[in-house]
Amino acid sequence: MKNTLYLTGEARTNLDNAITKIYGTFYMAFEIEENGVIVNMDSNATLRLTRDFIRGIFIGKNIADEDLITDEILKRYNASSTKAIITAYKDALQRYKKLK
Repeated sequence: MKNTLYLTGEARTNLDNAITKIYGTFYMAFEIEENGVIVNMDSNATLRLTRDFIRGIFIGKNIADEDLITDEILKRYNASSTKAIITAYKDALQRYKKLK
């Protein structure tokens, strides 16, 4: 898709988390329109269901809607990598703000 931006965010997960054991660090990648709307995203979560669930939280939202996205993660995602998802998202958000 033309006129989109690619951003990544990263975070550490718990030492006993499969993500840490396999990849060392948790990553999320975002494709966003110039106005901030997330059109696609992915992560290195180990299970497809997890990646799809996380994707469903983000796609269609504006990356700058920090409270809305963080609240939805906290309400809907209940696993050991919750904090890592929020941290990786905020890392990507900071990269977006630097571009603007």
